[in-house]
Amino acid sequence: MTLRNAARALTIMLVVALSWTIGQATASAAPAPPAATAAIVLTYDTEGAAEFVDAVHSGAEVWNESVANVQLEPVAAGDEANIEILADDGWPRAQTTSLGNGTVWMGRQAVNEGYHTIRIAAHELGHILGLPDAKPGPCSSLMSGSSAGVDCTNPDPDAAERAAVEDNFATVGNSPAHAYEPRMYLD
Repeated sequence: MTLRNAARALTIMLVVALSWTIGQATASAAPAPPAATAAIVLTYDTEGAAEFVDAVHSGAEVWNESVANVQLEPVAAGDEANIEILADDGWPRAQTTSLGNGTVWMGRQAVNEGYHTIRIAAHELGHILGLPDAKPGPCSSLMSGSSAGVDCTNPDPDAAERAAVEDNFATVGNSPAHAYEPRMYLD
């Protein structure tokens, strides 16, 4: 075998070995992680919220920091909101038209009795996000509402409440996963 033939044979063996090694590395590469699903964005309108505008923004932010599948944002000028926020002299309440849609009344009666405005806003938004009242309940449960007493200022949903909202808005595409009946919540 000449030196030239030996070099050629060595080159061929090297190419075969390299292609086999590259093939092995490619075959064992980990699959790419699935793309994250974008959160459903629900908008809210505070035009009728009077003195409760800041409390509503804070209550929405509580939910935005607590869940990933849905986010609450102020409506853009000229657009129609999913959630209308109103102030009145009655008791706080929410009326849903479908999951993620409805009206929240920030009632002055509860505020005048000493209830915390941010807790009220987060609680009522919780109804719009599909959560029922959990009364009576401890202060650690946002959806216990007024049954936790006027000293309770906790605006944060507990783990079960967060999980329920995440489940309500688990999606394929951009619509809630669960059918939802319209409902009126008087807190």
